[in-house]
Amino acid sequence: MFRRPVLLIVAILLGVALAGLLVVAAFPPSVTPTAVERVLPNERFGPR
Repeated sequence: MFRRPVLLIVAILLGVALAGLLVVAAFPPSVTPTAVERVLPNERFGPR
């Protein structure tokens, strides 16, 4: 049917990968909000 079926398969895979990237870029996954934990300095807990 085609002279180079491997080239056709590679082209199809690249097209599917590009389409997937476009879908992810257009509709990014939702980010779950998380609480920010601040690191306290060690001076607070040291001897006075």
